[in-house]
Amino acid sequence: MTSAPPASGVPPLVLISGPEAVIAERALESTLDALRCTQSDLEVVRLYGAAYEPGQVGMQSAPSLFGGAKALVVSDVDEAGEDLQSDLLGFLKSPVEDVTLVALHKGGNRGKKVLEAMKKSGARVIEAPAIKSDKDKTDFATHEFRRAGRKATAGAVRSLIEAVGRDVRELASACKQLIDDTTGVIDEDTVHRYHGGRVDATGFRVADAAVAGNSAEALRLLRHALASGVDPVPIVAVLAVQLRQLIKVAGAGRGPTGQLAKGLGMAPWQIERARRSLQGWDVEALGAAIQAVAAADFAVKGGGRDPVYAVEHAVWTICELRRQR
Repeated sequence: MTSAPPASGVPPLVLISGPEAVIAERALESTLDALRCTQSDLEVVRLYGAAYEPGQVGMQSAPSLFGGAKALVVSDVDEAGEDLQSDLLGFLKSPVEDVTLVALHKGGNRGKKVLEAMKKSGARVIEAPAIKSDKDKTDFATHEFRRAGRKATAGAVRSLIEAVGRDVRELASACKQLIDDTTGVIDEDTVHRYHGGRVDATGFRVADAAVAGNSAEALRLLRHALASGVDPVPIVAVLAVQLRQLIKVAGAGRGPTGQLAKGLGMAPWQIERARRSLQGWDVEALGAAIQAVAAADFAVKGGGRDPVYAVEHAVWTICELRRQR
């Protein structure tokens, strides 16, 4: 058993478990900051699973000549070889006073003995679950604004995810930029001022207009994007994403928005948008639209002579299919 947490509130053992790097890094920094609050001379020693040399845990955790507290941070325990695992298990059996062990494990079976031993020894466990679905990203961005005491509309969060949501780290950075550089309520116009030129944002605006059957607006946005140097490939990819969402929601039937969102791995606003967009569509038309996008995807990736014509033809086809219903 470990001793009671010191004045910092941080116990001698901390396990940060999960693949989401942004959350894991924040958990590590907050843990170290809490230790520094009561131990200003804290020494932080960092070890890495893939580059570990035998005996480093024992050597680095040994009391220094001048005393003082240490934080032994071991990253990538999921990449640990037998030497590191053995040394960590040995440390857990005989903890060193004034040494806080912080282990980071991204997931998988390697290093699992260390995880289990830390949990049995009373380690504080901080989860860093993967942020993959659009619902997860919506929750993450919403929390980012709320944590900073800022209000962002649902439309602003949606637009931000469409613009930068592929990478969680970039999403976190975009949230911070809006928090730091703006005042008042963050709305869609605010997001468009900062990120409206992004490929994803442009692609979703084209797709929204296309599935609504607004050919003039869809082609205007598309041609402006292409004239600005945007590659056709990501625009076709966004068209495919939008149509797949329509098909998923159409096939899910009726039900509470929240329940469908959870089951389909989508955000509630995406369910609501898809339901609105589905008006005027049927299964046959959606199938034909998907085929048009698939043909464009093949063409813009080298299978056709004119990528620009291919994406324009796909957008025009989607608009016509919608307008015929």
